[in-house]
Amino acid sequence: MQQPVVPELAHTHARPVHWAATATALAAVIALSSVLGPRPATAAQTADPRPATAPATTGIDFPLRCGPVKPLVVKKATGDLDGDGRPETIAAVHCDSAMGTPPDGLYVLTQGADTPHPRLVATLLDPKERRTVTALTVQDGAVLATYLGYSSADVPSCCPDVKADAKWRWKDNVFIRSTPAGTHTV
Repeated sequence: MQQPVVPELAHTHARPVHWAATATALAAVIALSSVLGPRPATAAQTADPRPATAPATTGIDFPLRCGPVKPLVVKKATGDLDGDGRPETIAAVHCDSAMGTPPDGLYVLTQGADTPHPRLVATLLDPKERRTVTALTVQDGAVLATYLGYSSADVPSCCPDVKADAKWRWKDNVFIRSTPAGTHTV
């Protein structure tokens, strides 16, 4: 009988302990992959595959009477105000005047998934109130604005003497206004 050129190695003989170690290691890999593997999808599928974008302010017929000049969007903020998953746009708009500080109107624009054109749905500040918006944000589904105004009709338009904060939240199909503490004279 001829001897093999390579001596016999101990690890080439499978014994039951080897099979048990292999099975245990394989079970550990499978268990670990189920813990660290990809998470199941949680987002609901929508009928509209396009991403929800905030409505644009161009082409909107804002309810301002500006005469020969055009309305000018001076500040805007976006966010989902009504919880439908689609963002709204809040725009501070005034007449583009070469002199003075024209009052702002604060408007809410929305756009449905089935329509290509945005529409104006609410007026939060009317220009007749003679306010100038200095800050505008959307936070936690609420519109927050800081504005300058006048304590009386006797105060000249050049010199607002009141600084105030306001907050609007969508509730029961209407925007409810609350004024946080901090309103003061400037």
